Amino acid sequence: MKHTTEPKTRKQAVLHFVRHAVEMLIAMVAGMIVLEPVWSFLWPGLPGNVTANALVMATNMSIGMALWMRIRRHGWVSIAEMSAAMYVPYLLFLPFFWTGLISGSTLMTAGHVLMVPAMLAAMFRRRSEYGL
Repeated sequence: MKHTTEPKTRKQAVLHFVRHAVEMLIAMVAGMIVLEPVWSFLWPGLPGNVTANALVMATNMSIGMALWMRIRRHGWVSIAEMSAAMYVPYLLFLPFFWTGLISGSTLMTAGHVLMVPAMLAAMFRRRSEYGL
């Protein structure tokens, strides 16, 4: 008997896309949680350096997400684009922090908040890879 796969309905495709996004958000958080103690041990003064702390946090999230994306068999270009989505929000706001126009907490909040739309933009760019 030949196995046929029926096309996904729009609702199924959207749910698949949302589930994939949530999985990646969980992988990002896991990267922060797992790698933060390593950085704390290796770089005890890191929390006092806002610029380095923001970039290390983006790195931790990128590592967690990249690992999950490889498990899900995404290609390296997709992983690089998604990793860029972790850094771009911080890179956009760092000059404002360096010039004193925003505080460190504003930088960190803005970086985290804008990371989600940046991630979704990367996903929509390759929507077929994410089930849409």
